[in-house]
Amino acid sequence: MLTFTDRAREMVKTFAEYTDDPVLRIRMAGSPLSPEYEFALVDEDAAEDDVVVEEQGFRILVDAASARKLEGATVDWAETPQGAGFEVQNPNVRGLGQVEPSGPLAERVKQVLVDRVNPAVASHGGHIGLVDIADNIVYIEMSGGCQGCGLAAVTLQKGVERMLREAIPEIAGVVDATDHARGDNPYYTETHA
Repeated sequence: MLTFTDRAREMVKTFAEYTDDPVLRIRMAGSPLSPEYEFALVDEDAAEDDVVVEEQGFRILVDAASARKLEGATVDWAETPQGAGFEVQNPNVRGLGQVEPSGPLAERVKQVLVDRVNPAVASHGGHIGLVDIADNIVYIEMSGGCQGCGLAAVTLQKGVERMLREAIPEIAGVVDATDHARGDNPYYTETHA
């Protein structure tokens, strides 16, 4: 189900050095496109629906929903200039935008973007595109005048999400997948005198 590298295993043992019965709880939240993993050393028994994995020197508790999403995943320990921590390589997670969104829901979202959203942001030189859809969550990318704009969050919440959810009630949420700092000409650029 879940594999720990030797380095990750040793780090768990190091953290649990003063614990008689080390138990590592792992939870996976978020969508398959942008998962978040929670690791915690706990002093608790497994819940009724937890999957218990016996590792070398410790036990892992994974709730049933997370266990399905972590099937075949590998946990490693990574050290980078930004910090250190557990890193999960999960074959069940696909990168955002790796597959062109298709199907009836994607087509309806694209139509709302073309008919309602993009005409509204065009006056600022902006454009909103569909990047992906997962679990009825729509992932969009802002470009042109919207990329890097200080009001991008307001545009997302008060404009894009409102319009999409009014037109397509089954949408669970809208997430801005834009890297607002990237690009040759994001909306805000620092000028040097």
